[in-house]
Amino acid sequence: MTDRPRRFVIAVTGASGALYAARTMAALLERGCRLDVVVSEYGRRLLVEELGPEARAERLHDYLVERYGTSVGSGSITLHSNRDLGSTLASGGNRCEAMVIVPCSMKTLAGVAHGLSQTLIERAADVMLKERRRLIVVPRETPMSLPDLRNMVACAEAGAMVLPAMPAFYQKPETLEDLGAFIAGKILGALGIEHALFPPWGET
Repeated sequence: MTDRPRRFVIAVTGASGALYAARTMAALLERGCRLDVVVSEYGRRLLVEELGPEARAERLHDYLVERYGTSVGSGSITLHSNRDLGSTLASGGNRCEAMVIVPCSMKTLAGVAHGLSQTLIERAADVMLKERRRLIVVPRETPMSLPDLRNMVACAEAGAMVLPAMPAFYQKPETLEDLGAFIAGKILGALGIEHALFPPWGET
């Protein structure tokens, strides 16, 4: 009997930081994970503007294989419409063990903080919270307003992990990919997945 692949929801919204989403998805796919991906309207625009037209949502898996290598083909992607509130992701019966919103716009953060469930991303996040599953939000904004900060606190109080896209530099990054790998590594660590995307503090 083979183990069932680990399954995660990955949401991409319109905050800058498409590289973080791409590197995180690639790292999970390399480990054979099954990803249910939801990209907001502005998230679709973000992918194209920051990664190029070949990174449009409909061919995201192919793009990640081309960029990060054939090992990415070990996993799978199922793309969901952010307007489809009838998706399986809107139900607590879905089999996804955790959800990551990377990057997370302040608009999406506010929707999650207040349980609006107006889009599939917001509803899927609400499902994670009500089912006591792991929800990781990766905001990428600076400076932050007082409402932004309060919304992050509200998300944390509801049970989400707030993991800001703040790469470190002790690992001496040399490229943008190194910075992307750091955030992806932080996300994988929060999901309980071992990785070698960057060296732990104090190790070379």
